[in-house]
Amino acid sequence: MNDADELNKLADLHARGVLNDEEFAKAKARVLSGQTQATYGAPPAPAVHAVNNLRRHRLDRWLGGVCGGIARSTGVDSWIWRLIFVVLFLAFGSGILLYILLWIFVPDE
Repeated sequence: MNDADELNKLADLHARGVLNDEEFAKAKARVLSGQTQATYGAPPAPAVHAVNNLRRHRLDRWLGGVCGGIARSTGVDSWIWRLIFVVLFLAFGSGILLYILLWIFVPDE
């Protein structure tokens, strides 16, 4: 979205009464100064950061290192993650599929 579209959107919100004069002036100044929502928005949530940094563990592994990597990202012991995958496998059969997909798509350290 370019600056003109952003300013039109802000003007529409101001005309409808969603933004008051002060909010409209601040938002307009941000658009005109070149700041986008990505630069002044809130930082990503910790869960998003953990998923983006998920890597298979090289040392804490039994098969592919998936549980070790998840354990390091979440702070939960790897044996708990192994137990979760075994329970999912025994209960629904999806644990092995999920583990294999993570083994394929999660990069190694």
